[in-house]
Amino acid sequence: MAQRAPRRSGAPRTTPRDQHRGRARDDEGIIPVLAKAVRQVEAAAQRGKVRPGGRTAYQVVALLMREERARVKADTSTPEAERTGVLTRLDGIATILAKTAARDTSLLALLADDAVVSSDAVSLKNDMLRAAGREPEPEPEPVPEVRPGSTAPTRRVVPQTVIARQLANPFLAPDFSAVPARRATTNRLGGWELLTPLFRAFEYGGDATCMPLPESADLLHGIRGLELMPHQAQVVAAAAAGHRTFLLADEPGLGKTAQALLAAEAADAFPLLVAVPNVVKANWAHEAELWTPRRASTVIHGDGETIDGFADIVIVNYELLDRHVGWLGSHGFRGMVVDEAHLIKNKSSQRSQHVLELSERIRARSANPLLMALTGTPLINDIEDFKAIWQFLGWIDDTKPRRALLAALEETGLTPADSGFYTAARASVIDLGIVRRRKVDVAADIPARRVADLPVELDDVAGRSIRAAEQELARRLVARYESALATRKVATVIDGIDHDLVRRVAKWERDGDGSGKTGDNVFTVMRQIGQAKAGLAADYAAQLARNVGKVVFFAKHIDVMDVAEQTFAKRGIGYASIRGDQTPKARQANIQAFLTDPAIAVVVCSLTAAGVGLNLQVASNVVLAELSWTSAEQTQAIDRVHRIGQTEPVTAWRIIAAQTIDPKIAQLIDAKAGLAARALDGSDEEVGSSADVQLEALVTLLTEALAGDPATGDGPSGTQ
Repeated sequence: MAQRAPRRSGAPRTTPRDQHRGRARDDEGIIPVLAKAVRQVEAAAQRGKVRPGGRTAYQVVALLMREERARVKADTSTPEAERTGVLTRLDGIATILAKTAARDTSLLALLADDAVVSSDAVSLKNDMLRAAGREPEPEPEPVPEVRPGSTAPTRRVVPQTVIARQLANPFLAPDFSAVPARRATTNRLGGWELLTPLFRAFEYGGDATCMPLPESADLLHGIRGLELMPHQAQVVAAAAAGHRTFLLADEPGLGKTAQALLAAEAADAFPLLVAVPNVVKANWAHEAELWTPRRASTVIHGDGETIDGFADIVIVNYELLDRHVGWLGSHGFRGMVVDEAHLIKNKSSQRSQHVLELSERIRARSANPLLMALTGTPLINDIEDFKAIWQFLGWIDDTKPRRALLAALEETGLTPADSGFYTAARASVIDLGIVRRRKVDVAADIPARRVADLPVELDDVAGRSIRAAEQELARRLVARYESALATRKVATVIDGIDHDLVRRVAKWERDGDGSGKTGDNVFTVMRQIGQAKAGLAADYAAQLARNVGKVVFFAKHIDVMDVAEQTFAKRGIGYASIRGDQTPKARQANIQAFLTDPAIAVVVCSLTAAGVGLNLQVASNVVLAELSWTSAEQTQAIDRVHRIGQTEPVTAWRIIAAQTIDPKIAQLIDAKAGLAARALDGSDEEVGSSADVQLEALVTLLTEALAGDPATGDGPSGTQ
């Protein structure tokens, strides 16, 4: 009887039949199917960029590999040797996946937990399961489409203030006053399929990436002392001149938020709907208050019980669109902004479907609304992914260009068969509103180094816990202040707050006098804040890494670094780590990996261990997840990137927890930074220390509590 060829490893049988009646052949089961598919993707990556079909295969292989690994580990009935053999073979597939991603780093986005699995991916996955002799997975139930006027799912809500606005404006009329889009004068392209050539035009049709923009002669936007940079003013001027659709793809750090808000002001596109990722929702509210203070803004949380239905600017995160899309579509918006617009690229995702539905309903009520898609993702990266964005902007529909784009293409006098079509088609699309500037393109506009604050909202549980700790600390300070007043021997009458005593009480607290006290101090509160915003800071760093490349992530505490690294791993972002407990050899290996390995997008650094002595100028973006107690420590961290030899302007993104003591600490650090700068310029003033910031933070907390700040209490019962 002929014997089977010896096996490389003892893999369990992977058919649905009894897996332990015999030993499976190496060419049976799911692993050979995965190995064949991953080799094909690897070969495509070696030849150049992986095409959409290869990207789908890459994602499906990764999904099936994870599922198979989990199944094998959970199967305790399989002999240990066989389990080890199968896991070894799966490790081999994982290695090929990693090597392929190193060649085409855009594949990493397909491994994220929140990556959308398209219908094509589901179909391919079932084909692979059938090829392995397994039952395919059941197709998911389709989500019923909700059209205007139909019955909405029960999870849809209409906030009470929105109902009040609807009652106040019962005859809200559509606005068709704008000039209609131009129509095609010929029908030369009537029989051509045009979407594919349009996408190809961005691979073969030239180097231009930005529409012609007008120069801003005298656009004054000195609101609260803020002024637009020249490149920002150009977009606002274009909106003022009548342009209404923009794919604003400037690199992070070039002020896309301000451009969008002031473009809406120039176009009178209010009320304005802004759809954003959750991590930047608070920042949009902050920027709206700065740049458009005459326009009321509101943020949707949960079911929207707290929103202002009469606000000019309505900000909602993508995750809540399914709950609010019904009333948002009939609210009478005259403009819509989609931030991080690359997140809607998959048209089968619920997020994308809601955004497209809203833009369609806005266009149905307004002939020429302002529509802006904001993304820092490079424009020529898998251009098919921008199909949903072009559709949001109204440039195309599912199958063909819409009126304005078709008219522009007809005016070229060319067809896809003509050699000059791709260049002309690319220009036609760009002229509709594509704006792409890099930091190096507008280096004269922006400072060589800037610190940009990004406010974030903590989740309900963490936020309540931190605010409660701050209030308890404030009450303790107030009680100590009142006790000192009551026992003071000097018969001095103080009208209002005794600021000298406030400073002494704050100093007692900082120095730990009366150490028998219980409860949080300013150090433990700040640590809680750092822990609470760690995941949000890491999410933002992951977005930056996907948009602009390498990012340096700084944190003070190990647990914050741990959360960040876990987040990057879940998102499929390659990272290295620089910590104080590393050996010199391990530290240098991680530094070198960040500097040279294209698969390592983020380096997670300890402020104390990596704040000095490193050259990380391969990046130009820094994320400061936790605040320092000194401006010098913050500056040293930024200077790991802002060094001689850096060719791009540097932006440090400082993550600030809104509605906590965090913003006060940031202001104090900035004030001390200004004092330090004056001292270095020859001033006689003393440069502040970390103890000064801690003291001033306590002084601010106590002063606000005594003044009756609603965040800390109603103030003391009286003064003497």
